[in-house]
Amino acid sequence: MGHAARPAASSTTSTTRVSAAAAVRRRLPALAAAAGMVAVLGAVPAGAAGQDQDDTAKPAPAKTPVAVGYGGAVSSVDADASAAGIDVLRHGGNAVDAAVATAAALGVTEPYSAGVGGGGYFVYYNAKRHTVSTLDGRETAPRSADQKLFLGKDGKPLPFADAVTSGLSVGTPGTPATWNDALKDWGTRSLGQVLGPAERLARDGFTVDSTFRQQTADNQARFKDFPATAKLFLPGGRPPAVGSTFRNPDLARTYALLAKKGVGAIYKGELGRDIVDTVRKPPVDPKAQRVVRAGDLTAEDLRAYGTKRQAPTRTAYRGLDVYGMAPSSSGGTSVAEALNILEKTDLSKLSDLEYLHRYIEASRIAFADRGRWVGDPAAEDVPTKGLTSQRFADSRACLIKDDAVLKSPVPPGDPNNPSAPGSCDTRGHAAPTTYEGENTTHLTVADKWGNVVAYTLTIEQTGGSGITVPDRGFLLNNELTDFSFAPADPAVHDPNLPGPGKRPRSSMSPTIVLDGHKPVLALGSPGGATIITTVLQTLLNHVDRGMPLVDAIAAPRASQRNAAQTELEPGLWNGSERAKLEALGHSFKQNPEIGAATGVQRLSGGRWLAAAETERRGGGSAMVVSPTR
Repeated sequence: MGHAARPAASSTTSTTRVSAAAAVRRRLPALAAAAGMVAVLGAVPAGAAGQDQDDTAKPAPAKTPVAVGYGGAVSSVDADASAAGIDVLRHGGNAVDAAVATAAALGVTEPYSAGVGGGGYFVYYNAKRHTVSTLDGRETAPRSADQKLFLGKDGKPLPFADAVTSGLSVGTPGTPATWNDALKDWGTRSLGQVLGPAERLARDGFTVDSTFRQQTADNQARFKDFPATAKLFLPGGRPPAVGSTFRNPDLARTYALLAKKGVGAIYKGELGRDIVDTVRKPPVDPKAQRVVRAGDLTAEDLRAYGTKRQAPTRTAYRGLDVYGMAPSSSGGTSVAEALNILEKTDLSKLSDLEYLHRYIEASRIAFADRGRWVGDPAAEDVPTKGLTSQRFADSRACLIKDDAVLKSPVPPGDPNNPSAPGSCDTRGHAAPTTYEGENTTHLTVADKWGNVVAYTLTIEQTGGSGITVPDRGFLLNNELTDFSFAPADPAVHDPNLPGPGKRPRSSMSPTIVLDGHKPVLALGSPGGATIITTVLQTLLNHVDRGMPLVDAIAAPRASQRNAAQTELEPGLWNGSERAKLEALGHSFKQNPEIGAATGVQRLSGGRWLAAAETERRGGGSAMVVSPTR
């Protein structure tokens, strides 16, 4: 990073914040030039071909982590999926149409991360109206669920792995409804039209890369216990070979059915009946030793499902407006609170040590407040406005000291009644952060009219519940394990316990940043609770530390979630700052990979920049409609 050390953080006035936003604008030409260099030098192959190829093998599509051009942009983890979105843009579709097409294609090539059987959050910027809107497509618990959903007969929480691989973990899917409602509200194409590229991809196949094979191998022990899953994902009883062609004709037929009959086929029709039957009586191999619990999802739960249209979270940061996803996701509130905590510190002038220290501590505090206050607002009193207010952040920011480290778990503050200015809020009772899986996928899209989409979708764990709906070609989610199985501390109210029809708390953080009424960038990431820290750190790297977006994404990450130890990727673990931070009082553990972000950025002259990972998950895929006008 290479910034000169400063002994103390300085207070930032509103004039300075506006100047910071102007500085971002001034850097755009240089950032575009840097991106162009990476586009030439930084192509990453989708997978290493060569071993155990069959006669249907074909070259893996190239992945490029950054692209600059005109007509719109798409960034995702997968080249085939990004190409599906670009195809829709090239033929006159808008960002919403392309986002759904990309998501459907990810359901083919990233079936362990997302698909018809999952849910997610959709954030949309309308260029004509200069507004940001959202869809909450989170899965819901059966109406029969209560706080004892994941407790055994002895009253103790079930083993997490047993709960995941079960019908008990499956929530009502929200992804199909999200696609339908996004297209109906903001799109220009029908569901059938935008599902076309994904249907062809499922039918004709895609090239298996090392990530897909490794994820299959990691799940092999449980996949083999479900005949439909083993038949689809373990051809010949083993993971598909790198470089081979993977086809999913069942999913192609599912997409064709949705194109013909609409999402009513899931929420009121034959696909829904198959989902319910699979959840209530999981089809397990008779030879399997695994005990697989049944769930209680019903046809009535499917019929009652609906997405939620709600206002985004919003906070001002350095003169920019940062929009995110409101609860049931904790992403928007947590990113906003951390940014507000850091707002009065000029991070651009800090040393690497000071910057990382303050970023880690802000994350720690935001997660303390998230754990106490954020759940499904339909069932809990969630103080979204208070959590995203500067006044509350100021009452928490004073906890951060330059020469000491906060001890986790940090007690939460009270956003309903913040402490007076200058008085730190430490009145809450501390509770540990509950566990959350670390998979999911994210895509970002922009079109030639200036519309932008940030969309994060998931089936939760890598491989979800492990249960494939027979003859339908998709895995069911294990999203209900995002609920707390029991309160982390009986003395502290937990807003994320299971309940009838309740949405489990999420960390998904699709984010759109505006300068006035115009988009600056959009981004998001997979990674469970590390999504929040990934999005936050990427924003800080770009806005405060001056990194081009692709570099801000590629930079090594730290993730602190109100835990005793902060997780570090190897780039920071092996770096010179770790020892200095440990001397200050920080404690670390290594995480080989945190998140897999994608983003788009508006440049001058009608150009868009798409950026993705250079290495994580084998590298991402950034594309534009045309590199020239």
